[in-house]
Amino acid sequence: MRHQGTITEWRDEQGFGFVTTHGGTQRVFAHIKAFADGSRRPTVGQIVSFEQVTDSTGRLRAASIQFPARQTSQRRQVQSRERQPSAFKTWLTFFFFVFLGIAVIRLNLSFYILAIYFGLSLLTFFIYAGDKSAAEARRWRTSENTLHLFALLGGWPGALLAQNWLRHKSKKTSFQAMFWLTVILNCSALYFILKNGDALILNMLRN
Repeated sequence: MRHQGTITEWRDEQGFGFVTTHGGTQRVFAHIKAFADGSRRPTVGQIVSFEQVTDSTGRLRAASIQFPARQTSQRRQVQSRERQPSAFKTWLTFFFFVFLGIAVIRLNLSFYILAIYFGLSLLTFFIYAGDKSAAEARRWRTSENTLHLFALLGGWPGALLAQNWLRHKSKKTSFQAMFWLTVILNCSALYFILKNGDALILNMLRN
């Protein structure tokens, strides 16, 4: 017998959450592996249908979880529009590196700084790509704190391109708020280096 319910809690990094059945207050445990292959990532508020089973510990679990056909069709249309990369984010990344190049030539910014930004951005892009692949394959994920750390250290241009081109971590409001905070903090540090700290950084690198 299939039941209908609403996802009332979802922990995406851990890959599980709870579904509350319609017409009742019963919460049923739901694991990401119980969703049909090819399903989108679950989010709070989505309506699902499922079979209710009992595991070896006596806990109710949702099995064979599916999204309603109409909801799936509408979501696919939205996802198709959302997959289009943002020209603004791409150009922002491009002009940031152009600025760094000009700063190296005209403002005596160390070439090492440009190389560090480029290297960290490339590494961060591949970390995002790996995390997206893990999410789709339902494997262990990279923590959001790790993603934010690499962005803070200078990999945020690569993170921005990954969010834009791979459509990964681009819609979660809390993640985006923290991400843009790391961008502001990193750019503030870069401004300090341009104004006061380039010689100090060079000495640190030489030592």
